[in-house]
Amino acid sequence: QVQLVESGGGSVQAGGSLRLSCDVSGSTGSTNTIAWFRQAPGKERQGVARIWNPDGLTYYTDSVKGRFTISQNNAKNTVYLQMVNLKPEDTAMYHCAAASKLVPLVPGYFNFWGQGTQVTVSS
Repeated sequence: QVQLVESGGGSVQAGGSLRLSCDVSGSTGSTNTIAWFRQAPGKERQGVARIWNPDGLTYYTDSVKGRFTISQNNAKNTVYLQMVNLKPEDTAMYHCAAASKLVPLVPGYFNFWGQGTQVTVSS
């Protein structure tokens, strides 16, 4: 059984930074791709970043390129999302998700989800 547990959210002012963590446990064959999604109230869930575990290949949605960095610590089974220069429009619940294959950054491709951690950015 795969479990994903997010942490690290909080409230910051615009321009601030946060680092989110996603602790991954369970079947490693089901978690080759780990991604971060976010969902603001009244909006659809949006893919933010994705990492392919076997070689560390990353992908980012355009709105976060240059500001967010996804990385992994395989020894700790943890995936991080370092966020800098945060903007009010980054405010959302952030979820990590897992898939067994290298898949598009689209919610329907991911089989396992965490409960989320809230990020609030004030202007």
